[in-house]
Amino acid sequence: MNSSPTQPDTEVAARLRVALGRLNRQLLQRQSEASFAQLSALFVIEKWAPIRIGDLAQREKVAAPSMTRTLSGLVAAGWVQREPDPDDGRSFMVTLTPGGEALIAKVRKQRTAALVQGMERLTGPQLEALHAAVPVLEQLADEVEPKQR
Repeated sequence: MNSSPTQPDTEVAARLRVALGRLNRQLLQRQSEASFAQLSALFVIEKWAPIRIGDLAQREKVAAPSMTRTLSGLVAAGWVQREPDPDDGRSFMVTLTPGGEALIAKVRKQRTAALVQGMERLTGPQLEALHAAVPVLEQLADEVEPKQR
């Protein structure tokens, strides 16, 4: 085991991966009127809209028919709208509706509130350490994130 705090440490990396995974799962399991697949698609649409259905499926790493089914539910709920692709009449572009934007804002607010609730149980030194760790975790996320095409 590497004991130097200035060098990458496999054990620390493994513990961080497990802790972040657990935290992420707990946040994802919060109640929402949308399914996990629907929320995931909404967040991608928010970032990349207007987006073709095929491009959305590729970014979500699912087959086009699966994405079409997911989008059908999103359209039926009023969270997204499909419009013909001006460059390809066989395809559609997808954008969020105001209802979709409101749902995303609600989910973010709920997840942030859950984190705040957990943070309220931390000690002062733990909160200080967390405040110091956030910029480092943001930098780490930038370093680990695969580059989009």
